[in-house]
Amino acid sequence: MNWKLKFGVIWTGQAISVFTSSVLQMAIIWYIALTTNSALLLSLASFAGFLPMAVLGSFAGAFVDRWNRKFTMIGADLYIALISTVLGVYALFASPPLWLILAVLFFRSIGSAFHTPAISAVTPLLVPEEFLTKCAGYTQSIQTIGFIAGTSVAAVLFPIWGLSGMVWLDVGGAILASAAVLFVKIPSPPKTEDSGKAEKPGMFSEIKSAFEILRAHKGLFVLLWGGTIFMMVYSPINALYPLMSLDYFGGTTTEAAIAEIAFAIGMTLGGVILGIWGGFKKRNITMTISILFSGLPLAASGLLPPTGFVFFAAFSFLVGFSVPLYTGPHTALMQEKIPPGFLGRVFGLYGSLMSIAMLIGLVVSGTLAEIIGVNTWFLISGLVIASLAVVMFLNPHVRNIEKD
Repeated sequence: MNWKLKFGVIWTGQAISVFTSSVLQMAIIWYIALTTNSALLLSLASFAGFLPMAVLGSFAGAFVDRWNRKFTMIGADLYIALISTVLGVYALFASPPLWLILAVLFFRSIGSAFHTPAISAVTPLLVPEEFLTKCAGYTQSIQTIGFIAGTSVAAVLFPIWGLSGMVWLDVGGAILASAAVLFVKIPSPPKTEDSGKAEKPGMFSEIKSAFEILRAHKGLFVLLWGGTIFMMVYSPINALYPLMSLDYFGGTTTEAAIAEIAFAIGMTLGGVILGIWGGFKKRNITMTISILFSGLPLAASGLLPPTGFVFFAAFSFLVGFSVPLYTGPHTALMQEKIPPGFLGRVFGLYGSLMSIAMLIGLVVSGTLAEIIGVNTWFLISGLVIASLAVVMFLNPHVRNIEKD
């Protein structure tokens, strides 16, 4: 089986899993939004989903480098399916209380803490280095197509099936994704310097080595902290999107789905274009433009009147379009420059820091959005993100990242 077929089989399974997870994710978001109408509780739900990644991400990444990555991915998927089953069984008999939904989001995220660095570390073992950026673009498109389909299905089926039906779709998707990985032979990463030692280094030592490797690549190190600031400001936007559509613009779940789908169509198109084009030769330019075109439409969205939903949907498309133009080149740079045997712990550390940034952002936004309004938070976030793009572009380490 050649690398393209292996990549295709794994990501077909992942696309199905993303689709079913998106159905459940949107169902949970709408369930909370419709039953509470609270920005604070939506932020709390996102907080519960990100906390395990923030706390466990670095440790999970170190385990990914120790364990068989193939079976780590399968085990994480099946664990997530098991947690979803708990919610599904409860929802068959009664309306799930908020505490149960928060607990399910929390425990599902533990599985994601292992699955995310595992699949990021597997990709460069299958894909030749010169195709990593393009494959990152196609990967983003596959994920967003699954997200679009999941959001659309959720909008239609949520009023009919309720939360329970969405859960069983998610369980089936996780099982299919696990089966796809099972049938693909994944090579082992090259041995690291400490692989042959009789006494393995401690867990904290392994995590520290990931930090040192990133610090040695100054461009990647700047991107790490730039990305942390970006996530701190941007992540609350995802949590507050439904309230922008439902509360500020006075829409229904249909309008909320339209905004989410516009965002996802933009991501899909951006991913496809990146997959075909590959981005500018200097990938820092592609990433800087992406950050700028994330910030400006968000700021413009915050200035819209309550009757401007059509423009909000258009701006959502532009924000979505910009996302893969950053994540694709950045992921490929890390996969190229970090030795494969360290990728699990590096991606784990990266995910942990991003999740901590998200949690801080969610705590701040959940409180402020209730006071100043969701639209004002969009305006402030957009201006901060656009300013970050300028700072990143002027940094010499980012400008010279290809030579780093």
